[in-house]
Amino acid sequence: MGDDTDKIWKALADPTRRAILDELRNGPQKTTELVNRFPDLTRFGVMKHMDVLRGANLLTTKTEGRNKINSLNVIPIREIYERWVSNYQDLWASQLVNLKNTLEKESKTKESGRKS
Repeated sequence: MGDDTDKIWKALADPTRRAILDELRNGPQKTTELVNRFPDLTRFGVMKHMDVLRGANLLTTKTEGRNKINSLNVIPIREIYERWVSNYQDLWASQLVNLKNTLEKESKTKESGRKS
């Protein structure tokens, strides 16, 4: 993954780029439609963000006539998930179970102390 992973993390670090990806979760959109969804940015600004997403392979674009259709590519996000999230979810789950057990044990100890 190496250099590609760095590109993905850098692309996902920007809130505007994440918003573009959120828009594309609903399905493919024309470039003009995406540009119109970000009225606070210039067309050039949106296009620059899209170029970064394309460079990270998070966005694919195909031409249909005069239109460019943009789609979300979820594969790099899945790879990030498998590499960085799924490996740690078991760790966190076991930590939370241990915390729950400790708190329950302390609660029972306090209750039995009050009854005495």
